[in-house]
Amino acid sequence: MSYIISGIQQLGVGVRSKDEAWKWYRKFFGMDVPVFQEAAEAPLMTRYTGGSVQSRDAALALNLKGGSGFEIWQYTSRVTAYPESEALLGDLGIIAGRIKTPDLHRCYVTYKEDGVQILTDLKTGPGGKEHFYVKDPWGNIFEICEESDFFMSKDALTGGPCGAVVGVSSVDNVLPLYKILGYDTVVYDKSGSFEDLNGLPGGEGEFRRVLLTHKDKRSGAFSRVFGKSSIELIQSLDRKPEKIFAGRFWGDAGFIHLCFDIHGMDNLGKTLEEAGYPFTVDSENSFDMGEAAGRFTYIEDPDGTLLEFVETHKVPIMKKLNWYLNLKGRDPARPLADWMLRLLGLGRIKA
Repeated sequence: MSYIISGIQQLGVGVRSKDEAWKWYRKFFGMDVPVFQEAAEAPLMTRYTGGSVQSRDAALALNLKGGSGFEIWQYTSRVTAYPESEALLGDLGIIAGRIKTPDLHRCYVTYKEDGVQILTDLKTGPGGKEHFYVKDPWGNIFEICEESDFFMSKDALTGGPCGAVVGVSSVDNVLPLYKILGYDTVVYDKSGSFEDLNGLPGGEGEFRRVLLTHKDKRSGAFSRVFGKSSIELIQSLDRKPEKIFAGRFWGDAGFIHLCFDIHGMDNLGKTLEEAGYPFTVDSENSFDMGEAAGRFTYIEDPDGTLLEFVETHKVPIMKKLNWYLNLKGRDPARPLADWMLRLLGLGRIKA
């Protein structure tokens, strides 16, 4: 393959207060390792920010138990906008983040005791596995899934994200795109009404649900931390869906993008363009986030949902000592040694 997808790097979450939201995500999802934090302008994203440069404060946080990260994103040049009405299941865009836990029942009981808003009881989904959904204080929905692939055995209730739930107008139209991204295995493809969705906004409707994953282990520098991921595509069968971000900017409240960690950006771009998904944003050579650097690009799925790709060049280990991990010039398929990945935890923020 001419490009490598190491896994889902992060799920972008737009909020009104980065610090307040991050504190909650540290407490309940263990997202306590900062990869970068920076307040700056976003000049390359004007296509999605009303044609003008906007300022923001953002942090990329990881949970080294395993899984993807969160990019927690807050506007500083304007007030973050919420949708006029609550998004319903099947609306177009990222509906929920999928969070993995080694002990689903312990997670459910703990969240209930701690007052987390639980939307659904423990229910068995179409794939035969139990799961449940919660909502954070800012209206973002997360599906809690029991998984077994974790990087560290740290005593955390959950790992990080292990995928997302994406609303689409046509499952068949979007499947070829996810195949390019390595999602070559259909776990289930079911249509109808589903008891495990009762409690979600619009969850009583009729849907086609397709869960995608990848049969092979991912490769690349951070693949052992990211682990396996799954994308559930949900198509409404009994109503016309709305776009979740209609009339709003990228970076406004909600899930703003799903980001993949990759190597071989030019080759990936050529493959995507030939399939009808050209880059709509491209930082080209190297962007510098102050504490991390690399190249990023965006595409839109058939419904306009934003997918980001990042080719990482350096990440901070201990910025006080000017200690960075340079990823250029190494074998891009080889995972980093476990001890090197654990060094990221030196900057851990306590909840």
